[in-house]
Amino acid sequence: MKKPWIMALSVIGCAALFNLPHASGQGNQGNSEQARIARGFQIAPVPLKLKGRNRDLVGLGSYIVNAQGGCNDCHTNPPYAPGGNPFLGQPEHINTAGYLAGGVEFGPVVSANITPDEDGLPAGVTYQEFKKYLRNGHDPDDPDEILQVMPWPVYGKMTERDLRAIYEYLSAIPSIGPHDE
Repeated sequence: MKKPWIMALSVIGCAALFNLPHASGQGNQGNSEQARIARGFQIAPVPLKLKGRNRDLVGLGSYIVNAQGGCNDCHTNPPYAPGGNPFLGQPEHINTAGYLAGGVEFGPVVSANITPDEDGLPAGVTYQEFKKYLRNGHDPDDPDEILQVMPWPVYGKMTERDLRAIYEYLSAIPSIGPHDE
């Protein structure tokens, strides 16, 4: 016969798995999004300019860019500051001096600077242009060319709100270096 405390834990565990919304993945989406927004602000590696921006979209965008999208890996050169490369067993420290300013070479392709330009536009493009590039992968410098390294087929499947959040976050980060015209 099982011990009573093991049976009690089994009953509690089953109840948690089958009856609680968060355990079954059917929790309140508002609460789930609020948690991602809060986490986005916690993990943003650079100071954010929030004035005039949708705070929730900036936080959500930070979460997507920094916790899900891996944008730093390709758009920051080098991605980690000296002594801060987690792939070398070091405590992670993002290269904030070059954060998302591009310059990573992938053969003949170089990643773009996606920080805001002098007009405050991430990568120097409007939201409609940004959304178009992520949805169809056409190179902004040459619309006949398809972006070969950027994983646009994945990002293009994101919801309108997620794409808007990414753009809003990129609008809120510091501008770094020259932008291609």
